[in-house]
Amino acid sequence: MTAGRKRMRIAIMGAGALGGYFGARLAEAGHDIWFIARGAHLEAMQAKGLRVESPLGDMHINPVQATHDPADVGPVDVVLFMVKNRDVEPAGEQIRPMLGPDTMVVTCQNGVTAWERLSQVIGAQHVVPGVARIPGEVSAPGVIRHTAPMDTLIFGEADGRPSDRVEALRAALEAAGTSPMVPDNILHELWSKFCSQAALASLTTLTGLDVGPLRDNPVSMKLFKDAIIETETLARAIVPGLPDDMLERDWAFVARLPPTMHASMLDDRRRGKPIEHEYLSGDVVRLGERHGVPTPIHSVLYAALKPIADQLEADAG
Repeated sequence: MTAGRKRMRIAIMGAGALGGYFGARLAEAGHDIWFIARGAHLEAMQAKGLRVESPLGDMHINPVQATHDPADVGPVDVVLFMVKNRDVEPAGEQIRPMLGPDTMVVTCQNGVTAWERLSQVIGAQHVVPGVARIPGEVSAPGVIRHTAPMDTLIFGEADGRPSDRVEALRAALEAAGTSPMVPDNILHELWSKFCSQAALASLTTLTGLDVGPLRDNPVSMKLFKDAIIETETLARAIVPGLPDDMLERDWAFVARLPPTMHASMLDDRRRGKPIEHEYLSGDVVRLGERHGVPTPIHSVLYAALKPIADQLEADAG
């Protein structure tokens, strides 16, 4: 820990690929990190620590502080809230023992609704919206595979004001060797990612293809771009002041992705796990209906994914 820099007490709620990676970097930098996990992944961390394989440098954190019960942890400075969208409300109830008066909870779910849903559970004063841009997976229990040299966590107060708590976490993540960003308007970042992510997740999951073939074929590329434009039109009806060049920036991000990259929702489908379609194309459709914005492309994507999602839910019991 660098002299003069505060040692933070941070809980990782949902220590999968994203939470495991950022938590390991922060633990290696000397912060007091607790990992909240379950099942074989938790057992492996408790027995052998947490290993991260990354193009930015491998790590092996051993021993680690890992538990299934937030009550074991007690109040913390920060909760990196990295559970699946479907678990936002129940996990919000579970983290109550870790909340002190000034605890900041950073949401990192796909989509645009998680931070508001969590605010209804634990109070808006705790919640800071965030956007994670990092590819990775739990390749084996206790092992995180970070698959490309990108590890950006973007976060900020929902009202755009500067705050000491946001700056403290930004400084900690930067000192730990990751790439944090605190934008002027986090809601712009949230919606910018949503516009590209909703299209990327639905198209890769539905076709079973990586982004390369979808991006490089002129016909599917047009569909991809049109799906982004559709969500951007919705965004402009909801969020004021979005940048004029958002489509260009979103497509530039898609263009930089490795051709073998695909959404984690496709990994979930392949592994027989429930998928997050309701919070991607599903939310595009519902928000479009609420705000009077037509969403024909995402309506088709959502409808095509729905029976797949229903079957996965049934198989999962």
